[in-house]
Amino acid sequence: MITFELAKEESLDNRQIKELQEEIRALAKQKNAVILSHYYQRPEVQDIADFVGDSLELSRKASQTDADIILFCGVRFMCETAKILNPTKKVLHPNPESGCPMADMITAKQVLKLKEEHPDAEVVAYVNTTAEVKAVSDVCVTSANAVKVVKKLESKKIIFIPDQALGNWVKKHVPEKEFVIWQGFCPPHFEFTARELQKLKEKYPDAKVAVHPECHQKVIEMADFVGSTSQIINYATTCDADKVIVITEVGLKHTLMKKNPNKEYIFPESMNYCGTVYCCTMKAINLPLVYKTLKEEINEVILPEDIIEKAKRPLERMLELS
Repeated sequence: MITFELAKEESLDNRQIKELQEEIRALAKQKNAVILSHYYQRPEVQDIADFVGDSLELSRKASQTDADIILFCGVRFMCETAKILNPTKKVLHPNPESGCPMADMITAKQVLKLKEEHPDAEVVAYVNTTAEVKAVSDVCVTSANAVKVVKKLESKKIIFIPDQALGNWVKKHVPEKEFVIWQGFCPPHFEFTARELQKLKEKYPDAKVAVHPECHQKVIEMADFVGSTSQIINYATTCDADKVIVITEVGLKHTLMKKNPNKEYIFPESMNYCGTVYCCTMKAINLPLVYKTLKEEINEVILPEDIIEKAKRPLERMLELS
């Protein structure tokens, strides 16, 4: 039998991958562990999860689970969110180095300065932020619920952090409010250009275009549909077009093909991220890491109690408003 915890993903053949997946599922059952995976994870990681979803879906699952252990296959801020919502449970992260560049683009200190400069504003934090940033924010949002949540806030002035693309998307849909938007961004989404999308549209003239709101404004303007990963799945699998150009992380293709294999899903092939819109930190988690983490119960997410208490309020408020 292969020593799974020492194996590299690339060294495993299909039989070994299946065997490893079975071992992970058996361990999860034995330890009363729930495995959560984001849509951007590797296909073989998604396939061993109890729940696969976007940030909002996984936040809800994390708040509802009765498992003793939450093994979260996602980037660091997602694991922190699971811990904040489940402070008494053991939350494990298969790769603690798997972070989010966007989340690192703003600090709690910078948020506090914004609040001093705009005392009449509420801080709306995209869930793609660190626990420390959430702790000094008023409410959290995801790309799926940001417009809905912001519309429900009483404040007429909004500090939106850290994603400028999503912030501008919300601003467009809530014109009655004033926005102060932090200039953070998601590199794989934001660096995809309108010129690249135009080439795809010319190559596939009959295709519909679905775009994530973390994309550049010029790309968003060319879309037939703009939404979160879960909203893109619904649109791409049910719209009347046989071909759909999808501008988001390539990991979503696995779910799209499972949902409706009769359609053709076209992902961009002209970027430098391994030939497509590719999140290297999402893909830093693989089956051997998942196996080792669950077997040895290592890489536990630990947060200070005061941060958990403060960060929980904007997350719970988001869940209430959405």
